[in-house]
Amino acid sequence: MSEYVHQLPDWPQFTWDQHRLAGLLAAVRHRQGRLIGRMQALGFALRQEAVLQTLTEEVLKSSEIEGEVFDKEEVRSSIAHRLGIEAAGLPSVDRNVEGVVEMMLDATQKFGEPLTSERLLAWHASLFPTGRSGMRKILVGTWRDDRSGPMQVVSGAEGRERVHYEAPAAARLDVDIKAFLDWFNGEGDIDPVLKAALAHLWFVTVHPFDDGNGRIARAIADMSLARSEDSPQRFYSMSAQIRVERKDYYDMLEATQKATLDVTSWIEWFLGCLDRAFEGAEKTLSSVFRRAEFWRTHATVPLNDRQRDMINRLLDGFDGKLSSSKWATIEKCSPDTALRDIVDLVERRILRKDEGGGRSTSYSLAKDAAE
Repeated sequence: MSEYVHQLPDWPQFTWDQHRLAGLLAAVRHRQGRLIGRMQALGFALRQEAVLQTLTEEVLKSSEIEGEVFDKEEVRSSIAHRLGIEAAGLPSVDRNVEGVVEMMLDATQKFGEPLTSERLLAWHASLFPTGRSGMRKILVGTWRDDRSGPMQVVSGAEGRERVHYEAPAAARLDVDIKAFLDWFNGEGDIDPVLKAALAHLWFVTVHPFDDGNGRIARAIADMSLARSEDSPQRFYSMSAQIRVERKDYYDMLEATQKATLDVTSWIEWFLGCLDRAFEGAEKTLSSVFRRAEFWRTHATVPLNDRQRDMINRLLDGFDGKLSSSKWATIEKCSPDTALRDIVDLVERRILRKDEGGGRSTSYSLAKDAAE
């Protein structure tokens, strides 16, 4: 009896119940379209900020799923630099961060290009620039060779390990990878969102690398999702939602890899997770939506550049309390000019004076103005 799906005679001929999935797929596609439409209605600068926030979340959370934590500002800096987005004052970036960002952007910004063995190997090399995963030396930029034994996904303390999954023998990798790439790059009538779910599952089941298979599988899924929208702009993060549901994610993978080639349940879970990722996008991008609504409401109000800049900072979540001295420092103007700017905004009911007074006087966006 076969223990894993890749041992079944018909591997990799996946099947699924189209009728059972039709309603969920239609709902997910509708919600996807509404989110994309809402984002496209924003101005160019706000869309850029939304993409920057989303890609930052995608890189951070995809790495966190595997237990690797990066500095958010470094990730943001790397993405901003590569996309040509102005992001002054951001820090220099660790080469491990650069590698993950490079892979993610190659997948999502060049989604229309074929996925090849060479591209996958380059992604893997970018993930492990030192040739190590943690303290362990691994094969980098090449397929695993199983010299130290079969590739297994294991948990538990030494002597009490539990094997969750055992990948196909390394001798099969050339055949398995070719079959996967031919399918992924081929034409067909399968919806690209369904293809994202299948590609993710298929790639992690083949498990062609010593490490990094999950991150690369999620990048491949993002590539297919970008194809489903015919756009490199990302406004939601599947990895951020998978991070929230990490236990269910691993449980579903294990159950699917030990079942039959009918993967309906896996696709249902994936579509549900994607739908919840759209909900997560609303929270992640709340400051972007808030800023857009504010400027729609105040489009005719005459404001100077200093006032516009500071209002945007407040809409994005200003760190600490805003005083006239902080205004003068940030906007590089005199204290008198800063106070005039502030008083003008208070009179227009855009800013309000916080509780307190004297030297501790601070200001916030008025509630009505910010909503």
